[in-house]
Amino acid sequence: MRKSPWAARQQGFTLIELLTALGIFLVVCGAAFTLLGSSQQHYQTESQVLTSFQEARLGLDQIVRDVNDAGYPPPSFAGTDPTKFTSTPFAWSPGYTVPSPCLIGSCTTPGDWDIIIETNPNPQDPAGQVQWIRYQLMVPPLVQVPTLMRGAALKQSGHEPAMDTAAFMAPLVQNVVNNASPAQIAQYQAVYPGMFPGGVPVPVFSYTCDTPTFPQPQPPACTSAGPDNSPVNIRDVTITLIVAAPLPDGTTGVPRLVQLTGRGRRINPNQ
Repeated sequence: MRKSPWAARQQGFTLIELLTALGIFLVVCGAAFTLLGSSQQHYQTESQVLTSFQEARLGLDQIVRDVNDAGYPPPSFAGTDPTKFTSTPFAWSPGYTVPSPCLIGSCTTPGDWDIIIETNPNPQDPAGQVQWIRYQLMVPPLVQVPTLMRGAALKQSGHEPAMDTAAFMAPLVQNVVNNASPAQIAQYQAVYPGMFPGGVPVPVFSYTCDTPTFPQPQPPACTSAGPDNSPVNIRDVTITLIVAAPLPDGTTGVPRLVQLTGRGRRINPNQ
């Protein structure tokens, strides 16, 4: 019995055709997975940058609010309990209990990386008490990354504010690289030329002081020299946060940084 011509034409794919199709399929799949992996890396990087930005923004807003509230109450306040009113808007260390405060730059705090704000966060509460609120850039043992810490302690007569707040310090903003090493700064400047002017660390806190001794239309920046450059006379605090994402860019390998700047202005008068 002879096969029909139609049956004779029913042939399968050859081995070469199958291998060719398989090769094309693998190339397409490889390109798709490569694109997917690159997209995931880009998403992770952008997500980390966004998280770092939001964390830094919240931290900056908190510092500005505390600086704005520094000092309480007005000089007309009548009272003898030092825990109910501030001695100065900003505390200093060491030697807080000495009659006159240090000059900025000659004491531990206030300084480029450390500030202690003296205020009553709840002035409407009759039982409210003045607190020392401290911000300090450091590398905590458990975190091992440069972190801006925040701690608050109730003011106590005769106590040292830096020591009292040390037990309450908690991370506020992580990966704050303002005080990076020269090698790190060079690496950052290769990607962000506008950051770290002069190739040196950027202070987290910088100050402008009132000048009661020699009044001026515009208060000058506080330095270590000058009779009025003390914590008592700090009027404005400029806060600069340079925050790095936890991981570099997944595609290029370069670090990702964000820089935020804000200013707190003390509205309460000196005592």
